[in-house]
Amino acid sequence: MKLFVGLGNPGENHSKNRHNIGFMVVDAIVNRYGGTPWKKKFQGLVSEVTLNRGKLIFLKPSTFMNLSGQSVIDASRFFKLPSTEVCVFHDELDLPFLKIKTKIGGGHAGHNGLRSIQQHLGPDYFRVRLGIGHPGDKAKVASYVLSNFPKNSEADLSFLLEAVAEGFPQLQEGNQEKFLNIVSGQSNTSKKTSDRKVPKTKPSPGKQTLDSSKETKKSALERLLEKFR
Repeated sequence: MKLFVGLGNPGENHSKNRHNIGFMVVDAIVNRYGGTPWKKKFQGLVSEVTLNRGKLIFLKPSTFMNLSGQSVIDASRFFKLPSTEVCVFHDELDLPFLKIKTKIGGGHAGHNGLRSIQQHLGPDYFRVRLGIGHPGDKAKVASYVLSNFPKNSEADLSFLLEAVAEGFPQLQEGNQEKFLNIVSGQSNTSKKTSDRKVPKTKPSPGKQTLDSSKETKKSALERLLEKFR
């Protein structure tokens, strides 16, 4: 895959909406791997990342969700990429918050961004489905996706974005299972780390060591990843 698309709506007032989790994920990946500054192109914002000696294109359509396909087809045509080289990150109502699945092809399930992409590109592109949960009432879906993640979910969301960025190289290489294992905390490395007993040490009075700081951060991430298991 060469073109990675995050779906969302442009503008600061939409930046924290559930519908914009695709934008959030793409931002996290570009930040993690030192992408170029975002530039206006293809009716959207574009950044390039060099990873594993390959150039990857990241796109955030600025057309608003319902017309996302216009931006995606412009970029894919310019780089002469077939739909099989396109990966789309999008919000998924049918998955609970923090749950992630991947998929190739299929329908759009009423998602207007996917509907637009399929009208222009066809259905055979790769998707990363980012669960946001469902409000429980179809009549409430529009207001639900266009509202922000609640304050008490912000820490979990932050850790999720970090985990997706960490696993991204596996996704880029086509290793879907390894990618999902990293994100869900089910990889062998994660298991070994969580099972390893860390000896307790007493830091010097009034001074916190670098190792203990890392341990605190890692424990917080592991606590989040437990939710995926």
